[in-house]
Amino acid sequence: MDLLEEYRRATFFFESGDPLGAARLLEPIVEAEPRNTAVRQLLARAYFNSAQLNGAEAQLRALIEHDPSDHYAHHVLGRTLERAGRFREALPHLRLAAAMNQHADYREALHRVEEWLGKNSVD
Repeated sequence: MDLLEEYRRATFFFESGDPLGAARLLEPIVEAEPRNTAVRQLLARAYFNSAQLNGAEAQLRALIEHDPSDHYAHHVLGRTLERAGRFREALPHLRLAAAMNQHADYREALHRVEEWLGKNSVD
């Protein structure tokens, strides 16, 4: 199997709106190349876009373990946890991403989770 060609096919599937197809192609590549962060990140995004939140979370945690300064992985992990309704767990990752990079999407996600937690606080 030509891993680079499979990665290119997976990227095409992902960009064409088929995250499930992309994930199927990426899974064996991540297994063969576990330290390849680009492949792992695309797999995490494919899982996220196809609502396979447990898979996305696992891939993102592996990325963060490899590089704790990966602001994008923190952001997407925060979004994954938010999407799963795990707002308190999402908050530190979203805060970290927003502190590391002043991207508008990062600030919006952080604000949305802080607002939700403020409205739904049990204190």
